[in-house]
Parts: sequence; C-alpha cells; structure tokens
Amino acid sequence: MSNEKDRLGEQLQERRRAEEDRYFEQQNRAAIERLRARQKSGTTPAPAGARCPRDGEALVERTEEGTTIDVCPKCEGVWLDKGELEQLARRERNSWVGRLIFGLVKP
Repeated sequence: MSNEKDRLGEQLQERRRAEEDRYFEQQNRAAIERLRARQKSGTTPAPAGARCPRDGEALVERTEEGTTIDVCPKCEGVWLDKGELEQLARRERNSWVGRLIFGLVKP
C-alpha cells in the first residue's frame, strides 16, 4: 500500500510540474506577442530600469529621424540622454533648440 501512495504522490508532483510548465509557457508566449506588437509599432522597451521621472511608467525606445529617444506611453513625455540631445542639437544647429543646447553643451 505504501508503494501505491508513493506512486500516487509522484504522479501528483508530475502533474503539478506539467501545469507549472504550461503556465510559464503561456506567459512566455504572451510576452513574445507583446514584444512583436511593439516592434511593429516602432517602439521597443527602453533599457532595464528606465522609468518616467513623472509617473514611474516604464519607458519605451522609439527612433525618430535617426535618433533613438525614450518615450513614456502613459504621459507621452519624451526623455533624451546626453548623447541624444547633442545629436539633435547638431542636426538643428540653426534652430532655437540648437542654439540653446550649444549654449549649454560644448560641441
């Protein structure tokens, strides 16, 4: 009788593992689909831990005219790193933004 109990316990453990594997497989598929949708829309997740300073939402990267910028999907704020800001300023050197930036940042 103890062999039967052991075998039944093993079967239950195997079933739990199978259900757990199935759950994580579904989670992975859903994550992959979200990434594919972001790629189609032209947005990708920003580097790990990049959060919007306003509302704490995870930022996504978007490429606009050759410059990668971080965008908050919630408040639609746009956040630039120093290199991205300088890249935009060089391209827009004669605009008010370029003059403002180059007045603050050395070329």
